[in-house]
Parts: sequence; C-alpha cells; structure tokens
Amino acid sequence: MGAKEKGKRSVPCSKSRHFVQIDLTLSLRAEVPTGDADAGPSKNELKKRQKALEKEKKAAERAAKQQELAAQQAAAEVVRSSRHRLGRLELILDRCRILRQNSTVLCLSTSHRRAPGLPRAQISSFSTLDGQTVLFRARVQTSRAQGNKMVFLNLRQRSDSVQALVTATPEKISKQMVKWTAGLADESIVLVQGLVRKSPEPIKSASVQDVEVHVSQIHLISGIDGRLPFTLEDASRADTDEVIYDADGKPQQFNRVLLDTRLNSRVVDLRTPTNQAVFKLQSAIGDLFRQFLNNNGFLEIHSPKLQGAATESGASVFKVSYFKGSAFLAQSPQLAKQMAIAADFERVYEIGPVFRAEDSNTHRHLTEFMGLDLEMTIEEHYHEVMELLDSLFLSIFRGLREKYSAEIAIVGKQFPADEFKWREGPEGTLKLNFRQAIDMLVEDGVPRETLDDINTENEKRLGRLVKAKYDTDYFIIDKFPMELRPFYTMPDPEDPTLSNSYDFFMRGEEILSGAQRIHDPALLAEKMRSKGVDPDSMKAYLDGFRMGCAPHGGGGIGLERVLMLFLKLNNIRRASLFPRDPKRLDP
Repeated sequence: MGAKEKGKRSVPCSKSRHFVQIDLTLSLRAEVPTGDADAGPSKNELKKRQKALEKEKKAAERAAKQQELAAQQAAAEVVRSSRHRLGRLELILDRCRILRQNSTVLCLSTSHRRAPGLPRAQISSFSTLDGQTVLFRARVQTSRAQGNKMVFLNLRQRSDSVQALVTATPEKISKQMVKWTAGLADESIVLVQGLVRKSPEPIKSASVQDVEVHVSQIHLISGIDGRLPFTLEDASRADTDEVIYDADGKPQQFNRVLLDTRLNSRVVDLRTPTNQAVFKLQSAIGDLFRQFLNNNGFLEIHSPKLQGAATESGASVFKVSYFKGSAFLAQSPQLAKQMAIAADFERVYEIGPVFRAEDSNTHRHLTEFMGLDLEMTIEEHYHEVMELLDSLFLSIFRGLREKYSAEIAIVGKQFPADEFKWREGPEGTLKLNFRQAIDMLVEDGVPRETLDDINTENEKRLGRLVKAKYDTDYFIIDKFPMELRPFYTMPDPEDPTLSNSYDFFMRGEEILSGAQRIHDPALLAEKMRSKGVDPDSMKAYLDGFRMGCAPHGGGGIGLERVLMLFLKLNNIRRASLFPRDPKRLDP
C-alpha cells in the first residue's frame, strides 16, 4: 500500500458491490477542536444533537403508544375474562330463565351467569338476610368512588334503599370493574348480585341501615340518555321555608324544585321516596273503600263516561264530537248509579274518572279526577246513607293509620303536618247542620248576609273553628239549602227550602257531597225544569223512575282530595299521578 493510501480503508456500500474509500484521516481531523476552545459546538454538532433528540423523542412516543396499547389489551382481557361480573345486559330478555321447580338456570347466553336457583330479592327484606347472597334489580341513586379501589352505591327500589360497595380484590374484582361501576349514571337501572353483611355502623343515607351489600356482579339494564331535569335529592327535600345550617353555622344553599318543574318531568319526580309512598297510600284508600263496601253488600259497577246529556248543568261539562253529533264526558256516575238502583241492584259503588269543565285554577280543583261513588236503597231515613258513609271514612282512616304508618312517616318528612285527627268512641263524628255551621262563622265575625253559601275561604275558617273547639279534623254538615243542590236532591219534607243532603269535611275542606235522591218521576221532572234542565233531554233517565224505583241516596268522594288533605300535601296535583287542570294536558 502506497503512502497516499495510508489512513484509508475500504467499506462495503449497501447500494453497490464496489468499495467506497472513506478518508478516516479527515474524519479524525474533524473531531479535533481548532481555534478558541470557548467558541461552543459547531453548527454540524448542533444538528447532530437535534437529530439525536428527535430520535429519542420518537422512540419515547413509540414506547408510550406500545405501553398504552398493552394496557388497553390488558383491560380488554380483564373485561373478557370477567364478562359475567359486569357490563350491559342484552336488550331482549328471552335467553335466560330460572326454573324454580329444580332450582336450575336455563341460559342460552354465557355473558351473564347466576348462582343456580338464586331468586330475585327485595331490598326491604335485606335486614333478615345477613350472610346470604342476593340478586336484585335497583336504580343507582348515588355513587361515590374512593380512588380506583372502591366505590359506594346507594341502590333504590321504590322507597327502599341500601348501601352497596364494589371493592377491588386480586381474586375477583378488578380495578377496571370498580372504574366501570363508578361511571354508572345516577338513575341507571342495574342488576346486582352480592353478599349481604352487617354494616359496622348505621347507614343514615339508606332506608335499610343495618346491612350493606358487597357486590360480586353488576350489570347495566338501562342507562340514562341525556341529563336528569333535577336530582332526586333536591326533589326529596323537606317542603319548608326554614333555613338549614351546616356544622359551621352557615346557611346551606339548596336547589328548590318547583311544582311545575316536577309535573313537567313527572316520571322522574314520581321516583322520589315521598311520591312512592303517596301513591301507595292512594292505592290503599281505593282498596279500603272496596273492602268496606264489599263487606257491606255492595256491588261494583262500571258506568259509561260518554253521555248524551249533562248530568247537572251544561256549563261544567266537556262537549266532544261523537260521529255526526255530540256527546258529553260524564261529570259523575250519578245517573248510572240511580238507574242501577231502579234495576234492583240495591247497593252499588264505582271507582272511575270524573270530568269537570270548570276553569278553576286552585289548589284543590282538577278537570279530571278519580271519583269514589256509591248509591244504596233507604229503608226508613236518609241518615242511613250518611251514617254508612261516616263508617266508611272511619274505616279508611283507621286502615291507613294501622297498616301504612311507615308510608305516612315518609311523606311527613317532606311535608311536615299535624297528625290527622278524628273522633272515636261514644261521641262519634261531629255532625252540624248548615245553620249551626253558619252560626259558628257569624260568632267568629263573618257577616251573616255573606253566608248564603259557605265558600272555600269560610270552609277553611270553619275547619279551624271546629278543630279549636272539638279537636277534630273530620266533621259532617247536614241539611244544606235546596237552592245550593242539584236537581235530583230530595227536599226536606218539613222545610222545602232545605234538602236531605250533607257534605263531609277534612281539615276544613269538602271531600264528599251526597244526599237522598228524588225517586218520584213527577217531582224529579219538576225540579229539573226549576234548574233549567229539559226533562225530554234526559228521557232514558226519567223512564227508569217511571217504572218504579226504591227510595235511595248516596255520595261522591274525590280520591285525590281525600289523599291531599289526610297527608296535608297543600296541592291536589301532588296527589294526582298525571294531573289534568285547565292549563295542563301533558304529560
């Protein structure tokens, strides 16, 4: 090798089979610093460093992506391996059925496994199931996560609730399951399997306070699409103007859910424990009404709600199109009840809708409500009917107090009220005649000339006077003036200006109107004309009496009004599932 070739070596090139000569001497010289040592790195050196940094950055990004992908794959594997513990249930529920006879489970899908023969449980019974595994469906009322290892749930069935917890464990429950559970929206419906255990201390946020559920499986049945219009916590807050203070003495700020807001989103509002209790009590009143009358020889009937003529007066009926003519929505089953008596049914009752076309936007009026009506034959005196109705109400009041005290207490937490009182024992229910009631109001300062009728304001005033004097929220007024009653009311035989009619009151508001009915067709036609009703327009009704009808009487009760006043809800719309008034037809 010649002198010129010293310091040179040949290396293979990837693009050619020939060798390329690289001057290592020049390369070495480039590494030797020249000039001032403090001049800093050269431009080439900076470029090299920049490229090295970019290379390191890209390598770090690739590593991070690989790590993220690995984590996702691991999470997916956890979900796949524990699919039976969490996730959304299938929409069509025809793949799995418990066969109760032999305590086995017939399943076509393996995505959800249950303990063989495990029955569905009710939260209300959990206090008696300590140490047992339960399967139950509930709503997620609230959830609270503690890191990624534990989440507390408040699960609700109707008005019952229990605390449940999902805790990450190496053997069964993954952190991903805890995270998934914590992400469930409030009011979602879930299917839960878990072990009931005694709680170390009372759980004040739940109705079942002595036990909690340690969740082993949780499945989403139905989620929430959108946002809730208000929280159930806000909707369940006590209806009071009192200021509530926290532990530091500072006033607490709460969202108050107005009645219109509640009614516009009634489905959500009805989920509160208070409303669950209210409508359980409404159902109870209907049940107690039926029980009493069935035990007293009454027959339940179902009358038509489309009629060819108004029951009382055309001003308060809804007129509807009926093929080529018109019809009216029934103001009450009054005509049908009386015709049933003429047909020798003797004692009948009905629970059904009543329609009133009155533009009354008050706390106690609805355009459609549920009527509890009855009619019965009279043997000697119309007080037979009044006394039976009194016994009916006392039976309902006692039944509510004895069997539904828990529901009454739940409602009382949101709507605080004095306990409803009535008189028992030998003295019995307070009974006043109309003139006695007027005298009480006059003695209290109401001008007598303004008391041709007892209006709503004076009804409440009379209720306060009666409560103060007789210590009762329930009383009866008898012998109303004839001019105040409908055409079918029987006049008093001794004073034709009065009628054999009566009203019942709760907390100073009317909840029943009743009377002896006119069963003589000639007198009935006469009274119809005096009230501006053409007898020919109600020929079918009159014909029933022309063929003979026993003396009879009855009364009509407003279900929602009884419920409102017993619980003191202050507005009848709170006692109606989906109220109808002059301004509301939805929902």
